[in-house]
Amino acid sequence: MSQNKDPKATPDELHQQLTYLNLPFIRDHVEELARQAADKQWSHMGFLGRLVEGEAALRQDRARVRRIHQARFPVLKTLDQFDFTWPAKINRLAVQNLFRFTFIHDKASAVFVGGVGLGKSHLAVALGYAACQAGFRVRFTTAIDIINTLSAADRTGRLVAELKRYTRPDLLLIDELGYLPIDGHGANLLFQVISGRYERGSIVLTTNKAFKHWASIFNNDATLTSALLDRLLHHAETLVIEGKSYRMKDRIEP
Repeated sequence: MSQNKDPKATPDELHQQLTYLNLPFIRDHVEELARQAADKQWSHMGFLGRLVEGEAALRQDRARVRRIHQARFPVLKTLDQFDFTWPAKINRLAVQNLFRFTFIHDKASAVFVGGVGLGKSHLAVALGYAACQAGFRVRFTTAIDIINTLSAADRTGRLVAELKRYTRPDLLLIDELGYLPIDGHGANLLFQVISGRYERGSIVLTTNKAFKHWASIFNNDATLTSALLDRLLHHAETLVIEGKSYRMKDRIEP
């Protein structure tokens, strides 16, 4: 802008410039806040602070929405929605402690072990959802989806690029390990994901099988199972949930 030109832009010019600069909050609220500033006699710095604060809040909200979308949750769940009174056994304090996210900062992991319908997936999704809101990058998937996706990528020469989708997020949620058997190739692919995240990123995994039975998941390959457990459990907390299926609650109760 020329020094000889009046520095006061017209509303239309200001709108265009703020759109060009990608400042939507300031664009949409500058006139309203300017009137408030005049009425309440804000300082110039106070007026500027309100504009910048609103712009930052809008960007943070958009980033949070984007992280939640990119996480690919099947549904959204919260910790408040979980019924801690239903399981016969659950360490409530240990579960709540995970929501402090210290384990993510430490690049550690957590494994939920329990039968069908006890809320393992609910807690995993709730933890991932809360982590998104706290600013972490999260990816939700199932064990079988990882294997199917990586198998397809391997056939087309895209395995390395596809692996990064599972190794880059701050937190990877792997649901439903043990519900379906995994062949040798699939076990190797899953091992690459877990090994690639070892001491580099956190994993939350849900399974219906105790660790001593994991070899049966991986085609009775004791060597691979031992190597996988070694990396997964080295910096991990195991949370065991026992009881009857919550989904069968209405049928179980008289």
